Amino acid sequence: MDKINIQEKFALFTEQWSPRIIARVGDMHVKLARIQGPFEWHSHENEDEMFFVVEGRMTLKFRDGDVELGPGECISVPRGVEHMPVAGQETKIMMIEPVGTVNTGGNVSERTVEARWI
Repeated sequence: MDKINIQEKFALFTEQWSPRIIARVGDMHVKLARIQGPFEWHSHENEDEMFFVVEGRMTLKFRDGDVELGPGECISVPRGVEHMPVAGQETKIMMIEPVGTVNTGGNVSERTVEARWI
């Protein structure tokens, strides 16, 4: 078993909104992403997901209000809840979600990407 240094993993990519898988825990993937600007409104019909801010700040927009997150803060989004991540400046996040979760949920758009191992 090897330890994972999160900052070293972030140093290996610069693309935004392109999640990288760093670990698998049972049926869940642990992913890192760099984000900036708005993403798109979407939901995941069958998957819960967790967002953890490593560095920077982000807003998770929901139809009934927004949640601001800073370093060391996280939020769990239940399946079926429509949301949109937004970051005013580049923000480094970690996500935990079931294997096979598509970043745009049921929407297929130019923002849809398949997470890759790093």
